[in-house]
This record gives sequence, C-alpha cells and structure tokens, in this order.
Amino acid sequence: MKVSDLFTKEEETAIVAAIGAAEQNTSGEIRVHIEANRKGKETIERAIEVFQELDMHQTEARNGVLFYLAYDDQAFSIYGDRGINEKVPPGFWDTTRDLMQKAFRRSAFAEGLIAGIGEAGRVLKDYFPYQSNDQNELDDAISKG
Repeated sequence: MKVSDLFTKEEETAIVAAIGAAEQNTSGEIRVHIEANRKGKETIERAIEVFQELDMHQTEARNGVLFYLAYDDQAFSIYGDRGINEKVPPGFWDTTRDLMQKAFRRSAFAEGLIAGIGEAGRVLKDYFPYQSNDQNELDDAISKG
C-alpha cells in the first residue's frame, strides 16, 4: 500500500477539517504525519524525529502535537512538545490513544485520527485555551513520508 492509498480524498479533507475544528478550542497546534514504516526506529523515537523535521518545535508556546502513524508497522504515537508536557499530568494522552486504537483495530484510520484530533482539542483547551489573537502557526495539511 502507498501512503496516498491510505485515505480517500474525502477522508483526508475530513482529517484536515478536524484539525481546524480542534484548533478552535485550543492554541495548541496539531499536525498529522503518515508513512509506511518507522525507518527501523521505535515509534516514539521516529515521531520525535518527524516532529523536529516538520519544525513543530518552533511554536511560540511550544504546544505542538503530532499524531504519527506508520501504517505498515501498525504503529502510532501522539507526541506533544515541551510546553505541553510541562503542564499536563502523566498519562495525559492515554484516553486519546485508547480512542484512536479502537478505530485503528478496525482499520478505520481516518475515523481514529478524527476522533483523536477532536479529543486533543478538547483536552488541551484547559491548558492552552484558544485566544482571540491566536495565529495558525503550523500547516494543517497531512504530511506524508
């Protein structure tokens, strides 16, 4: 399977729309990256590498969140930047991960990402509420490796 085959055009549009909707609740910046495999690395290690490659650490509040999916490896990770990790309790992403995992087990990848993105916007608003002067610091488009 190729990366371009994972989502229909409609599903990709819905994922990008979910990012925009979630970012209406929080000043946090959300991105999705999908690729076939983890390049021989642990999932979180590869997610951190992609986070850096996408310059997600450049947000003013260091509140970027990456949803990383390596579909051939059947692996995913949610990685939040330093500003988030300094404020949230341990296990903060567990509910989001579990929600996504349920859909992924049924190969409903778009559904899982949309649910996870929505949950991220909901839970991040307590720590990083949306401000009227917020700017979208990161591209909402899905990046592909």
